[in-house]
Amino acid sequence: MTARSFRQSVKWGLEAAALGLAFGLFRLLPVDAASALGGRLGRAIGPRSGVHRVGRRNLAAALPELDEARREAVLRGMWDNLGRVIAEVPHLDKMGDPARLEVVGAEHVAPIQDGGPSIFASGHLANWEVLGPAAAKHGIVLDVVYRAANNPWLGWLYDRRRPHPESRLIPKGSEGARQALKALREGRHLGLLVDQKMNDGIELPFFGRPAMTAPATAQMALRFKCPVLPVQVERLNGARFRVTVHPPLDLPDSGDRETDARQMMTRLNHLLETWIRQHPEQWLWVHRRWKD
Repeated sequence: MTARSFRQSVKWGLEAAALGLAFGLFRLLPVDAASALGGRLGRAIGPRSGVHRVGRRNLAAALPELDEARREAVLRGMWDNLGRVIAEVPHLDKMGDPARLEVVGAEHVAPIQDGGPSIFASGHLANWEVLGPAAAKHGIVLDVVYRAANNPWLGWLYDRRRPHPESRLIPKGSEGARQALKALREGRHLGLLVDQKMNDGIELPFFGRPAMTAPATAQMALRFKCPVLPVQVERLNGARFRVTVHPPLDLPDSGDRETDARQMMTRLNHLLETWIRQHPEQWLWVHRRWKD
């Protein structure tokens, strides 16, 4: 082992230990207390991080109608929300409680409960992790597509996020793409967050600016003729949420798959933008969504 790889292993071990300790402490607290503490820590630590500047740039470009004071308030709210998300992950097994989770639009889920593949498409809104428990409440076992951490010692964290004992966790990448296709072929249900930049994606408008967008959601839906259900997650107050399942997207059939995929992803980007404008403090503004 080289000195560099040794230092990297030590760093990964310390990160895993620190996160494990934090999760253990949050788990010991009641859900609302953990969420509130996470929010306070997020507000205290987040604005001091380097990515806070990314959030400022993104907000100024996406919502120029907001003055500087309002944009800073949105970013403080974003850090509060992100801190809460982290603190709530150890309590995901409790998030299906009807007192904490309201589901609207369940009638759009009913047609797929008897079989057939589907895709639930959402974004990094409020606590996006509650999408899994919301689906499980209605008998849907959701296979989750996620971005694996650089630190391999954090695999346990993803097991903690597993929304159902039978759910599959599918890492992004070429192998993950094969697993996702296999899941749909088997009639399973995928959960995808579609609001992040994909460098080799397709350029589509998002908040009036070109944004590289992953087309995989539309491509898979068109291939398998399966419904894409847009899902909005809102934080109501504290650790309480509303999950709204919107009607499935139309599946265009022009004969040109590329054009059809662009049409579907443009629609998804528009929906995401609408939801973000409703609660701008509940979205992840520090992601480098647009070209600088």
